[in-house]
Amino acid sequence: MKILGASGKIVVLIIIVGLISLMGYAIFGNRVSIKTSPLIGTQAPDFNLKTFDGQDLKLSDLEGKTVLLNFWASWCMPCKQEAGALERAWQKYKGDDVVFVGVNVWDENSNALKYLSKFGGGYPHALDPDEEIQIDYGVGGVPETFFIDSSGMVRDKFTGPLTEQIIDYFVLKAQKPQENES
Repeated sequence: MKILGASGKIVVLIIIVGLISLMGYAIFGNRVSIKTSPLIGTQAPDFNLKTFDGQDLKLSDLEGKTVLLNFWASWCMPCKQEAGALERAWQKYKGDDVVFVGVNVWDENSNALKYLSKFGGGYPHALDPDEEIQIDYGVGGVPETFFIDSSGMVRDKFTGPLTEQIIDYFVLKAQKPQENES
């Protein structure tokens, strides 16, 4: 006894493929319009850091410059993957009123210094010892990077390891005047 004929099987197969496609789109679909942080479009929280080389660094002192703010840890494999791209991009942009700032989180000072000696760090890096900055920015993991425009507004956030192409995209976007979003 046959329950479904050939045409019935085809209909069931089409329904199953359609449902799988819808699930795939729901999980992996276009996420460009989803903001990944409530800070996007708002004034970036100010911070006051002591860099590993002993300098004071305040975000408010960087007004007029585009800022790439990267949260990282020495034990983080994706942070190690992005380190070379960050260093190369820093060398490319450092003369263009673009400042890179690395903030080490959930780490020991000695481990962070070993990481920097191995993976570079020509731009300023600092430890967030009281976890205030990571809380202010809502950091939930590493690496996470915020792109702040010259007026101090958070323009974008990227979660995961950066490539030079990703850095170029977001830095150039942060350098453009912000269009009104309605």
